[in-house]
Amino acid sequence: MTDTPELIWDLRAELGEGPVWVARDRAVWFVDIKGRRLHRYGVDDGSTSSWDTPDQTGFALPAEDGTMVCGVRGGLQTFDPLTGRFTPLIAVEADRPQNRINDGFVAPDGSLWFGTMDDSEATLSGALYRYAEGVLTRHDDGYRVTNGPAMSPDGRTLYHNDTTQRGVYAFDHEDGILSRKRLFAETSGGFADGLCIDSLGVVHVGLFNGSGIARFAPTGEVLPGIAFPARTVTKAAFGDDDLKTLYCTTAWLGQDAATRSSEPALGGLYRLRVETPGLPQAFVRL
Repeated sequence: MTDTPELIWDLRAELGEGPVWVARDRAVWFVDIKGRRLHRYGVDDGSTSSWDTPDQTGFALPAEDGTMVCGVRGGLQTFDPLTGRFTPLIAVEADRPQNRINDGFVAPDGSLWFGTMDDSEATLSGALYRYAEGVLTRHDDGYRVTNGPAMSPDGRTLYHNDTTQRGVYAFDHEDGILSRKRLFAETSGGFADGLCIDSLGVVHVGLFNGSGIARFAPTGEVLPGIAFPARTVTKAAFGDDDLKTLYCTTAWLGQDAATRSSEPALGGLYRLRVETPGLPQAFVRL
């Protein structure tokens, strides 16, 4: 059961990405990567707040200490919502200056998984990393545009996308170690953008230029998707007290003038209700 996606913030982000429900804030946080902005939407009153970021920022995820950990080009930084201040945490890929950080995810153990990519999308220089206990580890390499990552409800499978290949990959996961990489699913009708997983293990993949969200069972079986009034769904996140509201980011990046004229709300934040709840949001352990 789903209802019709509702536009709740018509902010027209160039590349809206990385929605995350933070229960302690009663808010959804997300970024505009190309616009270099961090956004907060209050779910109870529809309040909105925005901050400039130091550079292109792929995600902002909650930490246990009340800050947000942000994937800023060149490294991880913490953001304090009370002061609006960004503070460097650890450098990432100083040897790959053409890259930037893209999508990220917090595992139940408090570790942070995220991907990098060539900002021009020209080379296979993107990689998949884990940050835990102050240590940054590269777990996979050779991506053009990374997206995801996310983990199954039992924590035994980690999913990660290469968007331009329309591929969703799965890894066996145990204690922060990945093995047995394989192609889990391929999207049609759109590029495999960010993903999230519900409490039954169903994988929800945003379809960039696909006007919807693709859904895959844990077996890889294609399930009925969710149609969207915006063609560039970049990622969804489960939120609200019952975790049955999908908050979805979109973008106007790469769209021609005719498309932007016919779909003026591209780049907005949307929501819709679904039947199956998502998984609780974990916090980065610093």
